[in-house]
Amino acid sequence: PDCFAAFCLSSTRGLRQRFGKGTPLSRASIPQTSLGHHHNLCSPVPHTEKTMMRLPTAAATRAAAFVATKSTPGAPASSAVLRFSALRMMSAAAPGPKPANIEFSSGPCKKRPGYDVAALDQRVLGRSHRSKLGKERLAFAISETKRILGVPDDYLVGIVPASDTGAYEMAMWNVLGARDVDVCYWESFGKGWFADAITHLKLRDSVAVNEHTADYGDLPDLSKTSPDNDICFTFNGTTSGVRVREGCDFISDDRKGLTICDATSACFAMNMPWDKLDITTYSWQKVLGGEGGHGVLVLSPRAVERLESFTPENRPLPKIFRLTKKGKVDAGIFKGATINTPSMLCVEDYIDALTWTDSLGGVPALIKRAEDNLAVVDKFVSENSSWINFLAKDPATRSSTSVCLTLDLTPEQIKEFVALLDKEQVALDIGGYRDAPPSIRIWCGSTVETADVEALMPWLKWAFDEVKGN
Repeated sequence: PDCFAAFCLSSTRGLRQRFGKGTPLSRASIPQTSLGHHHNLCSPVPHTEKTMMRLPTAAATRAAAFVATKSTPGAPASSAVLRFSALRMMSAAAPGPKPANIEFSSGPCKKRPGYDVAALDQRVLGRSHRSKLGKERLAFAISETKRILGVPDDYLVGIVPASDTGAYEMAMWNVLGARDVDVCYWESFGKGWFADAITHLKLRDSVAVNEHTADYGDLPDLSKTSPDNDICFTFNGTTSGVRVREGCDFISDDRKGLTICDATSACFAMNMPWDKLDITTYSWQKVLGGEGGHGVLVLSPRAVERLESFTPENRPLPKIFRLTKKGKVDAGIFKGATINTPSMLCVEDYIDALTWTDSLGGVPALIKRAEDNLAVVDKFVSENSSWINFLAKDPATRSSTSVCLTLDLTPEQIKEFVALLDKEQVALDIGGYRDAPPSIRIWCGSTVETADVEALMPWLKWAFDEVKGN
């Protein structure tokens, strides 16, 4: 195949002075010192199509983009030419190609690869969710969730209102108060659950509420929790990038209390030890790249027993929080008879994501995709640790989905860093959470392609140099 050597000059003025505007460049006119250089300087160009090449050099403050074409069909390679088709000015030498998909939001998250909204099953659109078809699709979403996640047969799975927040609050308001409570948190959402427990539920009026906490980047000593107490915790801290250790060994197999787990950015991307989890909540807008507004609630038999044996005193429950009828769990919720009207378009979107998950080989494949993405970031950070580091200090507790990174920049410079990558259309929505320390947050969940994470990394250094230099 034809291969063209190319070079950069520091400005368009220099280019024009040397060759004249619009001058065709023959192979012979190209400096031979550029031939055989690293492929990052000059990549092979297929002769069958026009290809835009960005030609970065460390010395250049401007970069020229060329279109390489073969002069005439059948002509020998030596007569191939480089001619100008476009010339774009950039703020600095481009470090490489941009990610093919620049969406790195931590929620709602990137859609699955190959997603097409037109491919969704549209039969249920405009139909009642209580119609035969509507109930069938909701029940199918629930059964596929149990099958793909490996949820035990005797557990219940239901679709509930208000995303993961609604699902978790629903659990808290229904079951807490029967025993003392250990609330574990190390980021903003877990801290919110603690605040609700003592301020709105006023649990300290009736039971002890113990606080187990750590700063952003650390995990509290979870071994201090008691198996006699109910335990509230977040599996993966979306705003800190810190997760619990594999296996949740701090939870006793002989516990008397319930575990209530917010797993919204963990389900489908991390191993869920179901035997340790009594109530689990998540939203399909995270790892599966679904749409917002709906939560999923998973109940163990022990959680069902609590619901049917404990009624909190003086605690009115709004309709969208009610999980029981006449002292029994409302079984309809876990068969597709939702409490309120769901978006059937969002349900179909979720089913599409489940189908995609199944096509890859299930949850193990999604776990690997997220871990591969984290490995790319980990390698980059280890090579650039003088200015970028993980917020999570312990590699064993680093999230593979919500990857949080600190930079050797001021808070204002970090905002400039994030804005620059947005402006250059390299990465969208990577600013750290508002309550977190100044940082960036890159979603590396299972719907994100590893090639896009790889392409993003050099641009982080580029943006850092731009901002630091200014």
